[in-house]
Amino acid sequence: MEISVHVPELSKALQRVQGIVEKKSAMPALANALIRTEGKNTITVVATDLEIGVTGRYAANVAVEGSISLGARALYDIVRSLPEREVSLKQLPNRWVEISCGKVNYRLVGSDPDSFPNIPDEEDIKMFPVEPGLVRDMIEKTLYAVCTDETRYNLTGVFCEADPDGERLRMVATDGHRLSVIERPMKHLPQLDTGVIVPRKGLTEVKKLLEDKVEEASMGYTQTSAIFKKDGVTLTMRLVDGRFPDYNQVIPESLEREVVMNRQRFQDALRRTSLLSPNKEQGVKIELESGKIMLSANNPDLGEAREELEVGFEGDPITIGFNFRYLLDALSVLEDDEVVLSLTDELAPGVLTGKTSVGYKAVIMPMRI
Repeated sequence: MEISVHVPELSKALQRVQGIVEKKSAMPALANALIRTEGKNTITVVATDLEIGVTGRYAANVAVEGSISLGARALYDIVRSLPEREVSLKQLPNRWVEISCGKVNYRLVGSDPDSFPNIPDEEDIKMFPVEPGLVRDMIEKTLYAVCTDETRYNLTGVFCEADPDGERLRMVATDGHRLSVIERPMKHLPQLDTGVIVPRKGLTEVKKLLEDKVEEASMGYTQTSAIFKKDGVTLTMRLVDGRFPDYNQVIPESLEREVVMNRQRFQDALRRTSLLSPNKEQGVKIELESGKIMLSANNPDLGEAREELEVGFEGDPITIGFNFRYLLDALSVLEDDEVVLSLTDELAPGVLTGKTSVGYKAVIMPMRI
């Protein structure tokens, strides 16, 4: 194989695979990127960790067709440091690869491209168009609540389901202590009878792809995989094989108290108060009275903190405790200037929403303070 590629193009291709390739694995191929030619003007760059695979198509001048498998990290570090705008890759005997750019020259040892794992073919999957900005927003509002405990396998992804009419998509994430749910209009959705669980790592990569300016994108599902496509890049994800819990049981049906407050002021007050919160508990006490909210934290080794804010509230007083990080995580994905914290009693979950936005809510379990 012998090709020449614009440095920014190859650098972008290799950057996209860095979050997928395995740094340490019993299979050396999982740390590699597979580069193969498609005709005289295109190459594909492929990476996989066996759970997630990415395939991107990029412009190149192909002198000799073929394929090579090289260490993804080392190749990326080299390419992004090159001084010229054109780089050539030429396969040598014994799977060595020569990388040339002006007067800069590298030789890397490659591996057998035939040993590179296959990525499932998505040709038979029915794709449906999605609005990139909407999908990115839905991912941002749920990804933070995904469980990081791998022993709770069925919670290590975001649950996706369509309404019976196929007109709205709902995404839900929970770690057992908090829950985030968002619903948005989306046409042409496939029938998801029981919903699917998309893995956290896969959605993180989808979010990265959508950070670029994208006008068109599409998604598709099978019983075992989810596919996402945009601008010549295809991301294939193996779905989490598990049953997502009935999240509707966690969402309170009726809430007796509603507190309206400025989002930024509430965030700042939480951060200041949490400076003296015990590290393990990460708890903040919230005392609610007519027209005001008091935040406090007590650390026996350091001291105590207390701050009062004026808020929109009329009702019976209540004292409740929350993990301040859960509140801050939920607040960080809200764009509204004002937010609503809805409560029932000291033992029931709290619900945080934007005052004007609809379709999204964060449910947070209380804690003893």
